[in-house]
Amino acid sequence: MSARGRLPGRSRRKAAGRRITAGEDKAYDTADHVANLRAIGVTPHVTQNQAVTKTGKTRNSAIDQRTTRHQGYGMSQSRRAMVECIFGWGKQHGTMRKTKHRGIARVAADFLLNLIAYNLIRIPKLLAA
Repeated sequence: MSARGRLPGRSRRKAAGRRITAGEDKAYDTADHVANLRAIGVTPHVTQNQAVTKTGKTRNSAIDQRTTRHQGYGMSQSRRAMVECIFGWGKQHGTMRKTKHRGIARVAADFLLNLIAYNLIRIPKLLAA
């Protein structure tokens, strides 16, 4: 154990039985952030930010082919998009935009009800597929 009571990166991976990854959006595609993740033994599954700047230059992504060539990177990106879809539905159609409750237990119950409603709406689509 380290001084802060956490396992070092290699021991955490061994305890998990697989690599630890962090799926993040393109705002986290910075050299410092990616280097810090790699230093603690976490594989960065950050979306590449290769947008064109105002001056017409293409940004250089900190995520290179070492990460993007693996099948897990693509899977992580598609899963992240699926999770974002759930939160988007909860904010647009559910009650997750602005909570009317106070306290962790009540907000958690409201969140759970939103997830149940989302799954109930998905059932006919899943049955049709």
